[in-house]
Formats: sequence, C-alpha cells, structure tokens
Amino acid sequence: MAKKFRVADLPDFDFSEHLDDEQAIAEYLTAILDENDPALLAAALGDIARARGMSEIAKASGITREALYKALRPDAQPRFDTVSRVCAALGVKLVVQTARA
Repeated sequence: MAKKFRVADLPDFDFSEHLDDEQAIAEYLTAILDENDPALLAAALGDIARARGMSEIAKASGITREALYKALRPDAQPRFDTVSRVCAALGVKLVVQTARA
C-alpha cells in the first residue's frame, strides 16, 4: 500500500530559488503575464526581487524595502510606475505583442 502524505506536511515551494539567470526570469515573467492577473504579476516580481536580493532591488528602483515588500505581496495590485521601476531594477522589460487567437 502506498504511503499517504498530508499536503500540510509538505515544505513550502519558493519559486525564487529557481530564478538564477535572466532566461529563467524572462520565461517566468512571460508565463505570468499570460495569466493577465495583476496580483500574480506582483507576486512574481516579488519572487524575482527576493532571488536577486530585495534590498538591492529596493535601492536600484528607488523604492524603500518595506514599500517594495508591500507592493509585491501576492494579494497586491501595484501601480504601473512601481512595476516599471522594479522591472528596470531587475534588468527586464515588458514587451507588447499581438494577442493570441
């Protein structure tokens, strides 16, 4: 008989541990943007900022570390200015393309 596991007993998955290069970050953000969910985008940018170092990203974006944590939490809906500044600090840019059919 197979051993059963409780979901509550599994370790939390931290995506930021897997965002170790620009290609992984770009692919992650592209997948997130396809979902068209501002809160999910905020959480993803938070994952990437944690992978890169939240203090470093805060300094590069000109946003305080505390404000950055607040703006990039999973239930947040950050302003476009915040998203733009964080993307610039991360060294990525958002690109517009035609919508898929």
